[in-house]
Amino acid sequence: MNELALLLPLLAAGLLALASHVPLGRQVLRRGIVFIDLAIAQVAGLGVLAGQHLLHDAPGALLPVAAAVAALLGAALVAWLGRAWPERQEALIGLLYVGAASLAVLLVSADPHGAQKLHGLLSGDVLWASWPRLLPLALATAVFLLALAWRPALLASGWAFYGSFALLVSLSLPLLGLYLVFTTLIVPALVAQRWPRTPARAAFAVGLAGYVLGLLLSWHGDWPSGPAVVLALIGCGAAAIVAGGRATPTSGR
Repeated sequence: MNELALLLPLLAAGLLALASHVPLGRQVLRRGIVFIDLAIAQVAGLGVLAGQHLLHDAPGALLPVAAAVAALLGAALVAWLGRAWPERQEALIGLLYVGAASLAVLLVSADPHGAQKLHGLLSGDVLWASWPRLLPLALATAVFLLALAWRPALLASGWAFYGSFALLVSLSLPLLGLYLVFTTLIVPALVAQRWPRTPARAAFAVGLAGYVLGLLLSWHGDWPSGPAVVLALIGCGAAAIVAGGRATPTSGR
């Protein structure tokens, strides 16, 4: 049971990510810029690695700052690309992701622990998550939700969307890893589209089920937590999408 309790901070991090990533993910699908999450998360990861490299393995409290600064710069670049070349925005965002990933590989190429650092940023691990490290994400999520409740159309503004997206993704990344951040953003948003009558409820239900199932599988099978939750989210999302497709014709009659 002590080992199972170690997974609770990661579950809490996942629930915090869901609280912000569901509305952000729906906006991503609405804007048709799915690659933006991968690109900005990768840029945020580059900021973490750069902070570790330049500050000689900086304390954990400084890494979210490095990630946030890098992500905000990446988001500003994405917003500018969207205005300058709107018809090529998705392709340019993909190139930003590949470029940031390549820079990250070069940055850690001489580091004996470089492969381990890259693995942690991509797939995440329960060791990344702890209760004190959840505080920045919890505070940012609370401010975001309050702002969204005060002004529901907030995300329609380009700068508000990109800024919120960059900050929240950068805080989620060191805790969950890039793969899980991307899956948390996209899978519940796809489910919300399939359940138009109760989109938010369906999205959160699938997200919660995926995190709980994935963490239980991780604990029972002694598997890496990040990939286990990713696969569980995809499975739960696929089931909900199929069920939603069957329910839609009936509800429309």
